[in-house]
Amino acid sequence: SNFVRLAAAAAARLGLHCHVQLEDRVAHDNFAYRNSGNVLLDRLLGATVHYFPEGEDEVAADARIREIADTLAEQGRRPYVIPLAPGHPPLGALGYVDCAEEILEQCGDDGRPNAFDEIIVASGSGSTHGGLVFGLRSRGDATPVLGVCVRRSSALQTPRIQHRCRELAALLHVDNPVPDADVRTDDTDLAPGYGQCAPHVQDVILRFARREAILCDPVYTGKVCAAVVRRAQALGAGKRLLMMHTGGTPGLFAYPELNVAASA
Repeated sequence: SNFVRLAAAAAARLGLHCHVQLEDRVAHDNFAYRNSGNVLLDRLLGATVHYFPEGEDEVAADARIREIADTLAEQGRRPYVIPLAPGHPPLGALGYVDCAEEILEQCGDDGRPNAFDEIIVASGSGSTHGGLVFGLRSRGDATPVLGVCVRRSSALQTPRIQHRCRELAALLHVDNPVPDADVRTDDTDLAPGYGQCAPHVQDVILRFARREAILCDPVYTGKVCAAVVRRAQALGAGKRLLMMHTGGTPGLFAYPELNVAASA
């Protein structure tokens, strides 16, 4: 992730060591996928890369991270662990709570709420989606937030985001401003699965690149762009959509099989 790469760079400057665990979520065996994109950046920034074979078992993956941390502690290190699975304080989501405030500030000098008809964002771990809707609602903004599922179905993702909002409320010692019914997810563009790209998503990636010079990856932002196009068509002319581009551009280089010769 972008956060991990930034942490690795900061750690290098401070003389610290960064260990990254990558879960095996996608059945890709080609050289580019295993060695390019984010993996290349992790290594370039000096991170020690570990691999976990089961991509859908977050609890086991976190347990393995703890084992790595224990080994480092035995060597005299003082590891700080950033877990992935729910059930931990959602510290990463706080960045998007602040992001909501920044969005409102940029909407005008008065920070007026409801400046957009809809905000569309990738929904995976839940920290971005949950933090954003929590931050908006806590500041009185009722703009609908649509989370585009990139890893699991809406049936699984919706309760995950609802739980993330409750975790945020507990962490901040406030009442939860996000009712369960306010959490919206869409898995229309998820198939064929995490880290895989349907033909219509490839077409949208090409359109955004060639018409807007906006680069989107097949894993996260490409699916968000596909949802933006679909929602714009559904809502009609004159509506104001805000697409949250959460990065991922290096991931493009891990997908040389993209049909870039297609018409855009």
